[in-house]
Amino acid sequence: MAKLTQSYMTGEGSGQLLYETIGACFDRIVARQPDSLAVVVRHQGVRVSYAELSADVDRLATGLLALGIQPGERVGIWGPNRYEWVLTQFATARIGAIMVCINPAYRLYELEFALNQSGCKALVTAERFKSSDYLGMLATLAPELADSRPGGLTAARLPDLRLVIRMGDESTSGMLNFDQVLGLGGGGEAERLEQLKVELKPDDAINIQYTSGTTGNPKGATLSHCNILNNGYNAGRGMGLTAEDRLCIPVPLYHCFGMVLGVLAAMSRGAAMVFPGDAFDPETTLEAVAAEQCTALHGVPTMFVMELDHPRFREFDLSSLRTGIIAGAPCPEELMKRIISDLGMEQVLIGYGQTELSPVNHLTLPDDSLEHRTQTVGRPIPYIEVKIVDSDDRVVPVGEQGEICTRGYSVMKCYWNDPEKTAETIIDGWLHSGDLGTMDEDGYVRITGRIKDMIIRGGENIYPREVEEFLYTHPKVTEVQVFGVPDARYGEEVCAWIQLKEGETATEDEIKAFCKDRITHFKVPRHIRFVDEYPMTVTGKIRKVEMREIMTRELSENQAEAAKAATRAPA
Repeated sequence: MAKLTQSYMTGEGSGQLLYETIGACFDRIVARQPDSLAVVVRHQGVRVSYAELSADVDRLATGLLALGIQPGERVGIWGPNRYEWVLTQFATARIGAIMVCINPAYRLYELEFALNQSGCKALVTAERFKSSDYLGMLATLAPELADSRPGGLTAARLPDLRLVIRMGDESTSGMLNFDQVLGLGGGGEAERLEQLKVELKPDDAINIQYTSGTTGNPKGATLSHCNILNNGYNAGRGMGLTAEDRLCIPVPLYHCFGMVLGVLAAMSRGAAMVFPGDAFDPETTLEAVAAEQCTALHGVPTMFVMELDHPRFREFDLSSLRTGIIAGAPCPEELMKRIISDLGMEQVLIGYGQTELSPVNHLTLPDDSLEHRTQTVGRPIPYIEVKIVDSDDRVVPVGEQGEICTRGYSVMKCYWNDPEKTAETIIDGWLHSGDLGTMDEDGYVRITGRIKDMIIRGGENIYPREVEEFLYTHPKVTEVQVFGVPDARYGEEVCAWIQLKEGETATEDEIKAFCKDRITHFKVPRHIRFVDEYPMTVTGKIRKVEMREIMTRELSENQAEAAKAATRAPA
């Protein structure tokens, strides 16, 4: 390939995109390999072949049709990783209903917003998850459930919701049990299901994923069959998945990482999906990989750190592993080396993207050099255009920093019922990411920061990623997060929250001395905190917004105490 001069590249691919519905692709795989292992859900004791999975999906699909769910109507799903989640994903796709993924960590306000903003007619829900009492929260939002017939809900605070389907064996007033729905479909619904195979189109909306913005309410990224099926297929092809592979999926299904790069990547390539538990646990994940002889493992960097540092790590036979995807956050070079050497994942890939891109637009490949797999997020995936632009939306020369923009099949249809935000994000077909990066002459992209995360200290622009990568080279540091905090003199100052390796100790002065004369003085963290853990989302992404709020409050309180002490001091 000729060397690039501009920061623009189209991902090279062979063959055609899968211009079909998720249901059509699923049918092809089932017909090709009905007896192959499809799904293992270890905490539920589920182990089914593709033929058995297809039968269960059809039972749920016809049950939903019997309850009056029509193509285009929204069906929410709220809960952790379970077999019911996988069935709901495929069944809603079969009937053309739009599945709305609801964050398992949502509380009342967020749940009410998501259900109403998307106009969910039905909700499939778990009983509870961790500290969240799902049924209790629903009873608070819709007390009318107690006196309504299942499917006939009329709730003041949830005006669109008509039906709640609950998981588990116990009964709840106003709700149907998941297993009940599996038995509702009859001959008429089976006939309708066959008709829908012809009626549904690849470009139909099939999924709403709420993005967790740093300000304001979440936005509902609306994705089509074509969006997520092809993104999953190309991720699976990048990993080289076949019917002989078993993909371990400890990442949450409600997020694109789980349901697209996990479920659809495996299904579209005929591989098996292995779910270690209802939520991520390092020991449970290691046990699942060893017991099921998984060949691929997904995770965000924090998950891999917890697995590698687990005290029982050496007890598990992980020799079957060869590939997987690391995504959701930047992966430090030292961590990547440990994943390759200690986990044996020599063909591990780095994925980068966002929910609005279904979710991946860049991926490294197994034959990429270690440098490219540790220092970049790879090149654009097949059939996707990527450009890097300046503030005037002009493509910058190779090597210059700008905003990463993407055009192609993976770009979402819209933000659900939000044309204003859609128009701000998608301009002339290009989705503007808000992420900053550079592209080299071979098309490899380095992420240098995020426009919102940029620290401006005394007029100097500081990109947290650069400071983080430097601090990772400290021999005592295992994890670090850098962000800006308000400062009266400079506008912002650099703050670092640092996790040390087990058994290590360090001081703020030691870290600052390590930085001195090795990075520019204004990049040296003014504030350093040593922490045991970080506030995280349910997907394992570290919440810098929350960390910034905590530090800002702490610094403000310290300043107030210092001011009081000064007034009490003798003249």
